[in-house]
Amino acid sequence: MASLLQRHAHTDLACVARGSISRLHSVDRPSRVLVRSKTTASGTPQEKQTLSWPDYLTIRKKKRRYEMALTVPCMLAGLAGGASYFGEWAMEAPKHIMGIEPIFFFGGATLTCVGAGYLLGPIIGSAVWRTTHRSTLPLIEARDREFHKHIVENRVDPTAQSASNPVPDFYGEKIGSLHDYRQWLRDQAKYRRKSEWPEDER
Repeated sequence: MASLLQRHAHTDLACVARGSISRLHSVDRPSRVLVRSKTTASGTPQEKQTLSWPDYLTIRKKKRRYEMALTVPCMLAGLAGGASYFGEWAMEAPKHIMGIEPIFFFGGATLTCVGAGYLLGPIIGSAVWRTTHRSTLPLIEARDREFHKHIVENRVDPTAQSASNPVPDFYGEKIGSLHDYRQWLRDQAKYRRKSEWPEDER
């Protein structure tokens, strides 16, 4: 009787052990699948988006137009603001300001406001342009770095310039197409030839 009870106890323990092991396997299976699926999802290479050079140069040309378009209104705003503000002071000013006639002093201050508008115009235009190109801005900035690298590698040494041989577009600001870039390269080569062999350009 005791041996029969022991056999039943061993049988029950074996069943319980098999059941617990089967449950552990059933819990582990989905976790393995999940890890494998994560590895597969993370292991797939993502296609790197790039911007073609013609498209980039077209966008760059439009950006320059934005900057130039806002430069003129900013200069006019500086002229109007400076004239209206300093004009009142000129009427009430003493005879001389630091030894200068008031009309010349406040005229110079007004021209300073115009210069400030000239400097702020491109900054404001660039900020407006960036807000309208937020989706492609990372691609454009990546091309900007490559373009700047090309310009630095191919532009001439400005120390050899003269009145008859000025540096042709040192920063490449006028480049708006592949044709403009090729022309820029030709201008750089022409500058080098003229600076090294000035008698050939006579």
